[in-house]
Formats: sequence, structure tokens, C-alpha cells
Amino acid sequence: MEDLVGHHCGLFGIYNAPDAAAKTFLGLFALQHRGQESAGVVVSDGKKIRSKKGMGLVTEVFHERDLAEMPGHMAIGHVRYSTTGSSRLTNVQPLVIDYSHGLIAVAHNGNLVNARTLRDEYEAYGSIFQTSTDSEVIVHLLARPEHSGRKEGIGHCLKLIKGAYSFLFMTRDRLVAARDPQGFRPLVIGRIVTPGQLGTIGEGYVIASETCALDQVGARFDREIEPGEIVTIDADGVRSSKFAKPEEIKPAHCMFEHVYFARPDSRIFGDSVHDVRIALGERLAVEHPAKADVVFSVPDSGNVAAIGFSRKSGITLDTGFIRNHYVGRSFIKPAQIERETVVDMKFNVVRSVVEGKRCVVVEDSLVRGTTFRKQARILRQAGAKEIHLRISCPPIRNPCYYGIDFPDRVQLIANNKSVEEIRDFLGVDSLGFLSVEGLLSAVTQPTKNYCNACWTGKYPVAPVDSMDKYGMESV
Repeated sequence: MEDLVGHHCGLFGIYNAPDAAAKTFLGLFALQHRGQESAGVVVSDGKKIRSKKGMGLVTEVFHERDLAEMPGHMAIGHVRYSTTGSSRLTNVQPLVIDYSHGLIAVAHNGNLVNARTLRDEYEAYGSIFQTSTDSEVIVHLLARPEHSGRKEGIGHCLKLIKGAYSFLFMTRDRLVAARDPQGFRPLVIGRIVTPGQLGTIGEGYVIASETCALDQVGARFDREIEPGEIVTIDADGVRSSKFAKPEEIKPAHCMFEHVYFARPDSRIFGDSVHDVRIALGERLAVEHPAKADVVFSVPDSGNVAAIGFSRKSGITLDTGFIRNHYVGRSFIKPAQIERETVVDMKFNVVRSVVEGKRCVVVEDSLVRGTTFRKQARILRQAGAKEIHLRISCPPIRNPCYYGIDFPDRVQLIANNKSVEEIRDFLGVDSLGFLSVEGLLSAVTQPTKNYCNACWTGKYPVAPVDSMDKYGMESV
């Protein structure tokens, strides 16, 4: 993504593994692309809960000694980008709260669209919030006597929140996972072979935002946790229940996960991310062909779509940009000036590939446009004869309220300019965006099962806290 848009978060949980902390570290490492601002792990040995959290990458927060000092067979972990709540240590997850039913740890991926309303209500009744994240709202719901006394406590509280949420909850002896009725964000469960006592072999369970984290720890993919489902894992085994009514379960999987966020080696929403991106690139070549000498991507998220474009068009695929992998992903930098500095450090052009060539550059998305404008100038300076920019998703014209940190509508270039005006602003010879129909043709579920709000403005769940401000349309 050339426009430095913020990400959401990554979740990892494991049950019945004697090295739970180490496995969680590896799982979070595989999910690092989902958030690079902070990381945290909470571990239980059945009696005591221990936690370690910090700002930075997983490898910066945790060291071998930290993991050795966190014994336990059960753990949850979280990597974060602050879509809601400021960038500070108190907001690092998992949150660990001591309430009437004991200690509970909570990790959240997504964004609650009625969090502000609920928070104002609870603060009016005297509740004191320790963080500025929307995730803390669920803790206060759980702690209320009228909620905590219910047999279906977590399920009851989930009915009161709206928006995108994949949750992991952990007590001293139990792991619980839950997914919103729309299934906005991916959440999967797998099984892992674990060493038991006296040389026996046992079976553990792993829950993660993406299947690539299962692969990292040697777990076998079992299934996706369904929209509106709660999965509980404890000494009695695995149990599943639905907290949402059948008529409330309306899948709205985030298509942007396939376009950009998920790792290519993951399977989400029933499809291979790699295969979907190949299909996006192929469709893009059909919808917006170009007479050119070479095709390349803006690495890394545009790489796979560029392969598809090249295959379908017959234009040679090459490497036009070299990315410095020792510079962190620029979208996670909270300050825009810092983001732009990182982008300047990240890419260089392979002059022999572009000089005197008609170039097709494939990018996954275009949000503000300022970064690719710089990249187009660099390509010109390197001798590119023509630049034909192809975007493997439609123009982004609307904010996201479900966990992707798109800027306000006024900052979205496609909301303020026509395609021709964007082309002129970027300084490219041609510009083509994939159509919504082309986007949805790349996935296998019915089109109604995907959220396309950032492209169409049709929101599956009305953002209660900001609907009036932006006048959005819900579906």
C-alpha cells in the first residue's frame, strides 16, 4: 500500500501447550504485519496469570529470558496498531482486568462503532476507564453486576456492542474466542500436537487471526470461527455456541483483507489470499490493458497482483522497485512526517529495468496519493518512458469504521478528484482502478457476504458514534 494507511491488529491464543509463551511469541511474529506498534502476551499456568507488554515489534518487546519467566500451558497475545485509542503503553493489549469473577485478559481485533456511546454512559454512572481504547468497553460490560451474574455472561455482553470484533478472553483456566455476527475480521482455530507427561502425546488448540500463524507453530488448520460464534476451550474440551440470533448473522467479510492486509500464504474467508490476488491482477489486465514493455509492483503488497497482470497481459514481469526490508512498514508510524521519511528510505528504482521502457506499475490501493506521486517522479528521473499505474481495487472514497485506519473522507483522493484528475496529480500516463464487480469476481463466497463500504459507501453496520457526522448509508 503506497499511502501509509494504518492497520488493525493480530490475535493469537493457545491452549494445552507447555511452552505456551514461546509458541505465542512465534505466532505473533507471523502476524507482525497486522500491527507493529506494540505487542503483548499473557500466560496462565492454571493458578497464576503473568503478562509482558511493550511498545515496538515482537522481537523488540520479548527476549528469551522474558519467555522463560512466563511458564504456563495457556496464553493469548496481541500485536497492535492504534486505530482506536492513542499510541501509548497503557493501551497495549491484552488488557488484564481484576473484577468480581477474578482476573481476565482480553485481546481485540477490530473497531466498535458504539464504543463512545457506551463509554459515555458508563462514565456517567461512575465507571473509571484506564485506557483510551474501545476494547476496554467489553471489560466494563462484563464487570457490571447485571451482566456478570448471567450464565451466558460473555455472550450477553457481546450482544450490546456493535461493529467489528474478534475477541480472545483468557481466565486462569479457560480460553474463549468470539467473532462478531458479520465476521468482518478473520479468526481461525487449529490443532497442535503437544508433549504430555511421561512421554505421552497430547493435543492442544490454537486460535489466530490468520492461518499463517498456525503454520508458524506447526498447528493444523481446523476451521474458521463462524460469525456470531463463541468457542470455549478448557479442561472439559472445546464447546461452541452462538450468541447472535440466526437473522442477525449477516456475513460482511472485509475485502481489504484480501486486497492488502492478510499475508499471501494465509487462507481467509475460505480462499487463498495468494490466489485471490492473482485473480485481481488478471482481471485488472482485462479491464485496463496497457501497451507496455514491463510490469512490476510497488513491493510488497502489490507483488502477487502484478504476477496476475503479467500472466494475463503477456507483458514481461520484472523488479522495478527494490524495497529496503530493514525499514519498518511505513503505515504504522503514527506521525505523518515520520511516515513520509520512512517511505523515502524504503524504495529505490532499478534503473536498467525502467530506463527507456513503457512501465505498468501495479499497486494494491491508492488512498491519499502523495506517496506514489513521489515514486512516479523517481521513475521519471530513472528514465521511464511511460508510467501506467494499475490499482487492484476500486477507488477508496469512504472512511472505514471497522478497524482500518483510513483517514477522514476529505483526505481520500478519490473522494475529491476524478480518475483523470488523480492521473494528472500523480503525473502518470494512464491510471486504471479495478471495478467493484472485478474485485468480487476474485472470491468464492456470494458477493453479499463481503464488506465493500470503503468503495461503495454502503455500511453493513451503521457506525453509531459517527453516522450523523458523515451521513453514511448502511445496508
